[in-house]
Amino acid sequence: MCTVSSTCGLHSIMYPPPAEVLSIHGLAKMRNTLIFAGNSCPALTGQICENLGMTPANAELTQFSNGETSVRIMTSVREKDVFVVQSGSPRINDSIMELLIMISACKGGSANKVTAVLPYFPYSRQSKKKSHRGAITARMLANLMGVAGVKHVITVDLHASQMQGFFKCPVDNLHAEPILAKWIRHNVSNWREAVVVSKNAGGTKRVTSLADALKLNFGIVTTDRRRGGNMTASMIMSHFDGNERHPALDSNRPMSRRPPGEVDVVNSAATLTRPSRIVTDSQGSPRRAIPGSTARMSNLSLSESAEDPNITPPARSPDPSINGEADYDDHKVQEVTHGRLVHGRIVEDDFPSPTQSAADASVTEDDPMVMSHASSFFAPEPQSLGGSGDAADSSDEEDNAFENTGAEHMITLVGDVKNRTVFIVDDMIDKAGSWIAAAETVVKRGGAKKVYCMATHGVFGGDCLEQLQACECIHTIVVTNSFPIDKERARNIPKLVILDLSFLLAEAIRRNHYGESISPLFQHYE
Repeated sequence: MCTVSSTCGLHSIMYPPPAEVLSIHGLAKMRNTLIFAGNSCPALTGQICENLGMTPANAELTQFSNGETSVRIMTSVREKDVFVVQSGSPRINDSIMELLIMISACKGGSANKVTAVLPYFPYSRQSKKKSHRGAITARMLANLMGVAGVKHVITVDLHASQMQGFFKCPVDNLHAEPILAKWIRHNVSNWREAVVVSKNAGGTKRVTSLADALKLNFGIVTTDRRRGGNMTASMIMSHFDGNERHPALDSNRPMSRRPPGEVDVVNSAATLTRPSRIVTDSQGSPRRAIPGSTARMSNLSLSESAEDPNITPPARSPDPSINGEADYDDHKVQEVTHGRLVHGRIVEDDFPSPTQSAADASVTEDDPMVMSHASSFFAPEPQSLGGSGDAADSSDEEDNAFENTGAEHMITLVGDVKNRTVFIVDDMIDKAGSWIAAAETVVKRGGAKKVYCMATHGVFGGDCLEQLQACECIHTIVVTNSFPIDKERARNIPKLVILDLSFLLAEAIRRNHYGESISPLFQHYE
């Protein structure tokens, strides 16, 4: 069963409810159950209650003149199962305080169990420490909810599934993937020939899951900061990378004494294949053999050298037939497409680089200070927590890099999207930079026909929605109603499609109340 409605650019798709929901819908309500709505999503809460044959419980949410939040529960909650529905909003901190106070008020009113229903979990992007003095804000919020008295949490598509470990109570992390997949099957022509693409490396697991569900191919778009390059930088980099070897030993390095019969270079073939190698003298001290120098072979025969334990035997060259080197083909991967990203837009290869232009304008060729900038070329990329790559800024900060107008990026598309429809998928849309960059890459570089930007949470900070609407490479923007979107704003965006989560959340509440399994909610329906 699938019902699709369209009004002023707004679309909703009803999650196919099981027979149990259809039997109770409009006939009987769940007993000893109350559902409270926060100010962030009263419309979504009303739809949830309507699907369950209930009405939202009465509560008064106000603010004092100084901005303090006040909550009054206007009905008895004693020995009741209470569900508090609250999501993110433009006033996110006020929504969090409302949630915490409502949970505490219900607990103080002797509620049997308080469950927080969070379609969008606030501060979910701050789930790891990104600097030595950073805070894991998502864990702090989980602790606050536990102190307030929450006993169960229902949410949708956490930014990082590991966040479930922040709570000391059970967490049901539902997925909107079945809803997105159903919408694709019913609304996208030739979807079987489409490709699912991740706009960053961190979202590959989510993308491959949807691709497997639809039996589609998948791809990935990655973005890297390009470094400015010139002759000086190349010389410095080759020196520090060890690619350039000097034919002479360091004059300050002490030379160990060796007997006249020692082999200096044991194998000229080995010298050609290795930049340098270490041999030992009669005292056991290491000595570097310099490539390019004349090989001086002693009068010792191979048998004599083999009998002398102080002489390193010649290294045998590896057999290509053993390790498969003869069959190795070092050709470039054919389904990899590169592009230049300047000011957040795809440009042609001959477009002037802003980094190089700035460098040419500020430093002349004969400037003696040019060498002092060497560290900018070979310094390692900054890592969080003293080099812990897994704690570095994740994909949600990549849009901030596009705001740096003086930087150029190299964007890479892995996968074949030529003449195909592309679904760019992530968990949320907040800023438009990375979405537009990925869309332009698959269209202008990859040759894709249509691009659908799909996410569970439509946060749409600033003028993100308007930028996506103005992008010619984006055909449709698909999100759910987990995050409230102003109706007037949505009407002005013809590309926007909003899918309904109310049936999914209503069924999760019903199953939680009756102690039933929620596994069917993760299954895909035709």
